[in-house]
Amino acid sequence: MNTQTLIIPATIIRGPSALDSVGKICRTLGRRALVIGGHRARAAVREKLEAQLAENGITLVGDEWFGGDSTRTQIDRLKALAETQDADVLIGVGGGKALDTVKATAAEAGLPLITIPTIAATCAAITPLTVTYTEEGLFLDLYNLPKAPDAVIIDSQLLATAPLRWLAAGLGDTLAKWYEFRALGKSEEATAIAASSVASSRICYDMIRLYGGEACAGVREQRNTPALEQVLDAIFTFAGLTSIMASGAHACAAHGIYAGFTACDKTRHFGHGLLVGFGNLCLLALEGRSDDEIIEAIYIARDCSVPLTLDEIEPTLTPEELDTIIAAALTSHDMGHMPFKVTADDLKSAFKRVAGLAASVS
Repeated sequence: MNTQTLIIPATIIRGPSALDSVGKICRTLGRRALVIGGHRARAAVREKLEAQLAENGITLVGDEWFGGDSTRTQIDRLKALAETQDADVLIGVGGGKALDTVKATAAEAGLPLITIPTIAATCAAITPLTVTYTEEGLFLDLYNLPKAPDAVIIDSQLLATAPLRWLAAGLGDTLAKWYEFRALGKSEEATAIAASSVASSRICYDMIRLYGGEACAGVREQRNTPALEQVLDAIFTFAGLTSIMASGAHACAAHGIYAGFTACDKTRHFGHGLLVGFGNLCLLALEGRSDDEIIEAIYIARDCSVPLTLDEIEPTLTPEELDTIIAAALTSHDMGHMPFKVTADDLKSAFKRVAGLAASVS
């Protein structure tokens, strides 16, 4: 029997007023807090966060930008800053790249961490994993961390006010949990841990199929709705559990296609989950699934504001740029997980087939 370590957050607080708990949670972890995150993310929570920390006797030692990408340079810089400021707890605020950067910083500095996602674009707030990039912004690798965040605060009212494209990104990335698991044959595994991971991935799919469109409609009006609460559970909790139970071995072509897009300046910053969401549709085409099944997936993706074609991602791609994207996708770590070899012609055919089916339902 093999030994497996499951690294899970100690506390997850969810709901429309979850941020009101940050001071009390922080007080159990440290008394000198360093906040790290994106510019807009820190601005969105600053007033309430500062009040909560002050009310609970916690000194705010710094409020720092994470640097734009989760790179080795930024992780080293922030670790040094935490040491200089004598911080004894970190608070990460923002989206996936910001939270990934802070998670790696906390792990290397040996400090407890609270994550506060301000967009619902990935499950990064929960997972013991950091996606790292080169200084030029290209996907580099996956950095498995020795611990998950000590506390995760998922405030649905805060997330309801974020731009719709980031909820759409979270929906696209979370749908991949089921599509990629199925492609990898994970749904056929029979161990208890594998079964729990598969079940979580299926819950992700079902919740988004049922509530994704309604959640997006609410966020367009910056309204927190019961549908949003359901899909936030899918994006963060159940997608996070899927990743944790699978020990990271759950990604294939959809994420490989995303990695390919990071090789092109025009598409690199489009949004991880939006690109993965498009990759889901291409994965179904690569698997040779029926038109009816792909069309059903296209309807779900459309309702969730996920791009359906290359033109929606970047209409000015040249043939040479597309070749660069495809070459990078084919050599990506995740594409190597596919149960069959994928060629450049296969990817081009998948792009074309998805575009044709998307046109038929528009």
